[in-house]
Amino acid sequence: MLALIGLWESVREFIATGGNVLYFVAGALFLMWTLMIERYWYLTSVFPSVKKKIIADWEARQDTTSWYAHRIRDAWISQASDGLQARLLIIRTLVAMCPLIGLLGTVTGMIGVFETMSTQGTGNPRLMAAGISMATIPTMAGMVAALSGLFFSSRIEAKAKMLKESLVDSLPHH
Repeated sequence: MLALIGLWESVREFIATGGNVLYFVAGALFLMWTLMIERYWYLTSVFPSVKKKIIADWEARQDTTSWYAHRIRDAWISQASDGLQARLLIIRTLVAMCPLIGLLGTVTGMIGVFETMSTQGTGNPRLMAAGISMATIPTMAGMVAALSGLFFSSRIEAKAKMLKESLVDSLPHH
């Protein structure tokens, strides 16, 4: 319990140092990771049964060689592909937004530095250092969030592409 309280205090100090923009970075990061975990779960737990059903339905068909059969096959592959690609665009967008949200924190922090300089002058380096800290920490947090999402989202996209190709290969094209 004490470790949890200590962790919470560290997070509060970090946010106080970096400014309120860090809440937006944390929100984007939480949403991005929630969606990536859901996609990973879908790819590893749900899609295999979807693939089995499509293959069983294809093998149960009497006609697998006509033009109509090929359009049905293409439609099933397209529907499966839609399921595999779902929410990947949102994840990519969140990955791209994290550094931009961090830059917003940089701008607001620098505005704070300039306000301090205009009211207090340049003689108090401690006040200016707090503003500069508030300007750099959100950028760093946004970049770290984006990098974590970039690596894992590209792995998820590659796995989705591989699963689609595997489904296409599993449906004979006579």
